[in-house]
Amino acid sequence: MKLWNTNICLTNRKSLMVITILLISGFVLASVWPAEIIEEGECNTEMWIPTKEDIAYQDSMYTIIQNTQNDVTDIKEDIVYIIERLDFKDGTHDSIRYVKNGPIDKKRNQ
Repeated sequence: MKLWNTNICLTNRKSLMVITILLISGFVLASVWPAEIIEEGECNTEMWIPTKEDIAYQDSMYTIIQNTQNDVTDIKEDIVYIIERLDFKDGTHDSIRYVKNGPIDKKRNQ
């Protein structure tokens, strides 16, 4: 191809690099260019001031959350206590461990 009285070879290394760079930069621009311009609305600068009812509602929600957390903690402690009572080191499982001549036998024999 002859342009401006010079020969341009499309298989030349410089020509291929320029074409590749132009294609990649075109793809990059197309990917970051917004499809439509989004205009942001005006920002309302008024600060929300809670009323007495809002504060009371928030306090009641906080109390409910605290009570729930306390209940969960108590339940976890009870579960650990039950598991400790059910599992013995020797592999036996029982809520009351009977030992011959232990406290239960002594009360029964009295």
